[in-house]
Amino acid sequence: MTTAKTACILCSRNCGLEIDFVDGHLKKIRGDAAHPSSKGYLCNKAARLDYYQNHADRLTHPLKRQPDGSFVRVTWDEALGDIARRLDAIRDTHGGYAFAFVGGGGQGNHLGGAYSRQLLSAMKSRFVYSSLAQEKTGDFWVNGRLFGAQNCHPMEDVEHADYVLFIGANPYQSHGIVNARDTLREIKNNPGRTMVVIDPRRTETADQADIHLQLRPGTDAFLLLAMLSIIVRENLHDQAFIDAHCTGFDQVRAELHRVPVADYATRADVPLADVERVARGFATAKRGCVRVDLGTQQTLHTTLNAYLEKLLYLVTGNFGQSGSNNLHTAFLPLIGNTDETKVKPGKSLKRTAFHKMAPIGGMYPPNILPDEILKAGEKRIRAVFCDSSNPVLTYPDSTAQEQAFKSLELMVVVDIAMTETARLAHYVLPAASQFEKLEATGFTLEFPENYFHLRHPIAQPMGEALREPEIYTRLLETMGVIPRQFPVLTTIARNEPDLTGHLGYMTALGLTLSRNKRWAPYGASIMYRTLGKALRDAAAAPLLPIAMAYAKEHAVAVRRAGHKGSLLTLGANLFRAIIREESGTVISRHEHSEMWSLLKTPDQRVHLHVPEMIEAIHALSREVPAADRFPFILMAGERRSYNANQIFRDPAWRKVDKHGALRMHPDDANALSLANGDIARCTTKRGMLEVTVEIDDALRRGVVTLPHGYGVSFQSSKPIGPPINRLTSTSHCEPFSRTPFHKYVPAAICKPNAI
Repeated sequence: MTTAKTACILCSRNCGLEIDFVDGHLKKIRGDAAHPSSKGYLCNKAARLDYYQNHADRLTHPLKRQPDGSFVRVTWDEALGDIARRLDAIRDTHGGYAFAFVGGGGQGNHLGGAYSRQLLSAMKSRFVYSSLAQEKTGDFWVNGRLFGAQNCHPMEDVEHADYVLFIGANPYQSHGIVNARDTLREIKNNPGRTMVVIDPRRTETADQADIHLQLRPGTDAFLLLAMLSIIVRENLHDQAFIDAHCTGFDQVRAELHRVPVADYATRADVPLADVERVARGFATAKRGCVRVDLGTQQTLHTTLNAYLEKLLYLVTGNFGQSGSNNLHTAFLPLIGNTDETKVKPGKSLKRTAFHKMAPIGGMYPPNILPDEILKAGEKRIRAVFCDSSNPVLTYPDSTAQEQAFKSLELMVVVDIAMTETARLAHYVLPAASQFEKLEATGFTLEFPENYFHLRHPIAQPMGEALREPEIYTRLLETMGVIPRQFPVLTTIARNEPDLTGHLGYMTALGLTLSRNKRWAPYGASIMYRTLGKALRDAAAAPLLPIAMAYAKEHAVAVRRAGHKGSLLTLGANLFRAIIREESGTVISRHEHSEMWSLLKTPDQRVHLHVPEMIEAIHALSREVPAADRFPFILMAGERRSYNANQIFRDPAWRKVDKHGALRMHPDDANALSLANGDIARCTTKRGMLEVTVEIDDALRRGVVTLPHGYGVSFQSSKPIGPPINRLTSTSHCEPFSRTPFHKYVPAAICKPNAI
């Protein structure tokens, strides 16, 4: 038995773990008390991680699909050689529009992105389709307009707040905040603190709340506008804060004064007295913050919702202090800033061929992917690399995704398991699991103290599986994009004294890339092949320039966190600490007054007036509820005790809810003569599924829920539980961001024999 430190990979918190590793299995799993953030905390799901590491669908060698759909084993050289030839031919014949990178990352699987994204440069493409782009891009767009860059991302200091608004969020199950269940318990048990939950369902978090506003699905914007209007009408906004830190408030205030508060409360189906109570309570709290999640981000008016929830904490001055919402630093750059208003004159963003869609945060939404493959004519996507993702199950409209992938000239899947998406690929390349490679998360989004956790492998890859840095570097070498050897850089890296912090190597690398500019996009693989040979793990090499850049930008905060060094050595010392500390290390410690330096607006003020959002408010006032033949609203993708993300394939990991039941209100079940355990049909405009019924009085009447994380065909079985994206459509989304309305899917429910 060996004991090793690592992290959980099931949600964005990535809590630190200590694991007893016995004969290839993750045995005793416990929280790591030395972890800078989680400090020993652990939820129930992490204890089941051996079901991710060891299951019958693990891939152990490269596979090539045959004409009859079967797969045969091939060597790495055979696979990469053929893939390289076909990629070169597609690029040279059809250009960059013909290639897209799909997926990548996942919960805590981010280090490989430095290597995989190099393939876009080799293919002269910028098209990245990812899960973040079907969840958060409306939010990123609003951040760009308010704070000056789409990667200016606010977080919430729930653990120090006196008054917390959870809107469309259920952290008891989905986490997303520091040590979620402990934090919720502390708020609940403190009479001086208030917790409010705004959600159509009485969630586990709502059960602990002081106030629950159980609004009608899809009416978040109406409710938030009513609250904001009450705040400004009663002069509860923080005018001193606004004068000091914001612009554009007068225009926003004028719009909020026009809001018909009582009508909008009725539209949301929340008592006006409760709306007033929460608006006044939040506005007068000493320290208030807002936490949102997919409940507001995958429903009607998603981008407007993002704007309004930010106005709540901005106009009340709950920004830039302890217990409020704050901007934060970021060590790994997970998203970019592709705001059209920031594009230099003469330049333009890369739009897709069919939908003419520009990226948000450097990403494109999965909703449009099938059309860009099937309908874009000569500029259609012809080749896809899918990495650490299972879009057939997790992207909207599984039927459309399948049809599109089947039409591709080349599809390559890099994954640890034979997923539903992998079964459609021409080549399936086996990757090491997250416990078999050096890994890290980019979701360390804390302020004022931030940390970074570089996790070292605790097991060897299975069979012939390779780590992503090796896969992509070999492919680039096979394509002839970079040479296989860099003798000078390798020699310098090996012989340079550690005391210099690799400054000689970095100087030599800079000279090499300046003389060979075509190699510049492939710095990660070049460092991996050269500097990597002098490190404990070669994959860590690209973190050196990242650490140097972070230390240069935040030198005072890095030193405040305990890291020493001059302007030349501070970044290298931070890099050493990251490699050395197996539980993770605090990388910076800011003061709240320094948060304002993280704004990217030219005047370092928050720009409250966003014309597009003002127009969206006007449009909301004209909106008439649509009549629909579907009497229920399905909230698809509910978080429950025993569903996580799609990486759990073996259904044996679940102790309860093995079928992923459809939950519905008892009155609705009675009206349909349905009882617990009955089979029902759930039908939408896109498809139909047979589901198991579970009666739940925590729901509003007319609302039903299904969980995500089901629908896997384990060992080629029939789908186990509901593959919910058989019910969703690529067209059922916000027109602007193309974010799917997964939390607002009109549906019909009946007994199977009732049709």
